Amino acid sequence: MRSNMQLENNLSAENINQIIKATFVYTLVLAILLVAFSIPASAKTTRIKDIVDFEGVRDNQLVGYGLVVGLNGTGDSLNNSPFTEQSLTAMLERLGVSTRDQNMNTANVAAVMVTATLPPFTNQGADIDVNISALGDSDSLQGGTLLVTPLMAADGEVYAVAQGPVIISGFSVEGQAGTVTQNIPTAGRIPAGAIVEREIDFKLDELQQVRLALKNPDFTTARRISAAINNKIAGSSVYENSASVVLKLPKGYKGNIVELITSIEQLPVQPDQVARVVIDERSGVIVMGADVKISTVAIAQANLTVKVTETPQVAQPNPFGGGETQVVPRTAIDVNTGDDVRLAVMETGVTLQDLVTGLNRLGVAPRDVISILQAIKAAGALQADIETL
Repeated sequence: MRSNMQLENNLSAENINQIIKATFVYTLVLAILLVAFSIPASAKTTRIKDIVDFEGVRDNQLVGYGLVVGLNGTGDSLNNSPFTEQSLTAMLERLGVSTRDQNMNTANVAAVMVTATLPPFTNQGADIDVNISALGDSDSLQGGTLLVTPLMAADGEVYAVAQGPVIISGFSVEGQAGTVTQNIPTAGRIPAGAIVEREIDFKLDELQQVRLALKNPDFTTARRISAAINNKIAGSSVYENSASVVLKLPKGYKGNIVELITSIEQLPVQPDQVARVVIDERSGVIVMGADVKISTVAIAQANLTVKVTETPQVAQPNPFGGGETQVVPRTAIDVNTGDDVRLAVMETGVTLQDLVTGLNRLGVAPRDVISILQAIKAAGALQADIETL
């Protein structure tokens, strides 16, 4: 009797241990599933600062015309580039050297266009990078130095001045029987090659509201941005249309518009997009969005191949016949219409992955996919916009 009671106690302890282990495993599996399901949801969101541009916070394009000197005979030929000769003459005159009506024959100078981007709120005296591009018939800018070049904006004002040695990533070597060229030796760059001389007069902190411009306009995305902002700071935003959301300084807010921007730009938002297929027929590139769907449709694809082979034969006359040698044409034509073509049926609501898988099973090349997608769109079965580049 005592042994039976001890056995029951042991069984009860074993059952309890099994229940505890099963509960632990179940809890662990449930936690893993919750994490697994939560990852895709968070992965679809992005920060507001990554999908909008803030009004007034923008780059400004600068451009200038200058001369690069110190080239080892790879500069512009002055006879073919009169603007280079005129610029060289004007520059020497400013330095007190008169070369008017003189025959200059130097190949160590090249006329170039200098471009740069002035970031927003750049302070006076800051350095910015500049890009150099040859304007004349120069062969290479290797070893050259850009002389002082004013950089102007669209308003005609000078905002920066560039100067310095040009760095290029290519070269060109020429011999009597061949030429080797790598990359583009007539374009270069000067890191921190320009000094900002004028600041853009824009007082962001004095604004009472600022507009957020969506990089990819969409009504749903604009509404979600406005809702996320209002959940953070009530009554601080309203969406005007698919391309803009107005951020207003709320009443009683102690900070300025800059502090308001920093408090909302990190908010996560799930952007929406229009179902679109982008086709570049020149390179054969096809990009399809995740929301592209097609209705029930049957697809068959075949290539018509016509092969023409010319094998002319020479007909010789008899030795004593007095005839002439003639060439007799022989043409063979082979037509392949693709007899082993099969129809592929795609049901309603087919996703992008199903569409790509089906086309791959047919062995369809990218060039043919373009024609198939356009045909599906013409049949009214492609629920997406097609944009051709």
